[in-house]
Amino acid sequence: MKALITGASSGLGRDMAISLSKRGYDIIAVARRQDRLEALKAELETNVEILCLDVTRAEGVEKIAARLDEVDVFINNAGFGVFGDLCSSDLDAELAMLDTNVKAVHILTKLAAQKFKARNHGHILNVASIAAFFPGPLFSAYYGSKAYVFRLTQALWEELRRAKSAVKVSVLCPGPVRTEFEQVAKVSFGRGDEPGRDLIIADSRKVAEYAIRQMLRGKLIIVPGTLMKIAVFFRRILSEKMLSRVLYLLQSKKFVRH
Repeated sequence: MKALITGASSGLGRDMAISLSKRGYDIIAVARRQDRLEALKAELETNVEILCLDVTRAEGVEKIAARLDEVDVFINNAGFGVFGDLCSSDLDAELAMLDTNVKAVHILTKLAAQKFKARNHGHILNVASIAAFFPGPLFSAYYGSKAYVFRLTQALWEELRRAKSAVKVSVLCPGPVRTEFEQVAKVSFGRGDEPGRDLIIADSRKVAEYAIRQMLRGKLIIVPGTLMKIAVFFRRILSEKMLSRVLYLLQSKKFVRH
């Protein structure tokens, strides 16, 4: 058994590689940082091949696509966020984010689905976010990108079901997770000593383990944590305009001033 994971050098990608390795999967770990990939390789007990690639570059996506025939599990995990008011945020940074969060995910999901469907076997896990269910003022492009991943996966699930395919697709929608996301997006989910922070900020290893377990069971929508499940359920109570107003207030508290 073998799994290919993008964004495997840190955070959820790294922890999902660990989880799958414990289950006996050999790993193809993809990321840009060679040193982090080498550290992961040294930690795992199964065979690990590292690919130092950038999914925003066409040649990176092509090299990943060329390895999909070898694997039983493919995880689209690479992604990041750009924070800020849409009228003033950095366009180049947002386009790079969309290349990672949307374009690369779309291409690799499509190619993996084609290959897996042809052999009638395999699991695809796309990493979205709880953001996929909500409007995201001050984080609009990021929230939009995760909504795309969510709906793409949901639609693919139904297409495969109607084709009576044994291929399983899942979408992971975690809330805030203790990873490098905050540093990259230049936001803060709250100080470490704030009351209730540990109820909101999830442990990456626990989320990864839950995600792998649910993916292997064939679950379509994976939302880790009781609080996040409640948030998704109760979003139906508020109007879209009210949701946007509430989310703006919550997002504005994430801004990190330098």
